[in-house]
Amino acid sequence: MSKKNVIVGQSGGPTSVINSSLYGVVSEAMKHTDQVDHVYGMVNGIKGFLEGRTVTLSDMSEKELKIMQSSPSSYLGSCRYKLPEDLNDPVFPELMAKLEEMNIGYFFYIGGNDSM
Repeated sequence: MSKKNVIVGQSGGPTSVINSSLYGVVSEAMKHTDQVDHVYGMVNGIKGFLEGRTVTLSDMSEKELKIMQSSPSSYLGSCRYKLPEDLNDPVFPELMAKLEEMNIGYFFYIGGNDSM
């Protein structure tokens, strides 16, 4: 099986657990180096991802990850961008192309009901 990459984003209002959830995704993904090559973060959620703004989270040290876990606000930055309800909207082929281009096999999005 070929390795895939992970991408994770944050959306909506920053809560007391949003960065702990991010820490959990990144730290767990980094344990699976047989399946995961890189862990990327979407800067400012799906909106930032569509604009090409990502960071490589798998390059972080354990110390940096621990700081992330207890940092206030949204570590990656948030957004309030809602994807269109119409699945025929041109944003979806663009989104899928970007995911494929980055070899994304695992997608995580941390936020509330509106984000989902």
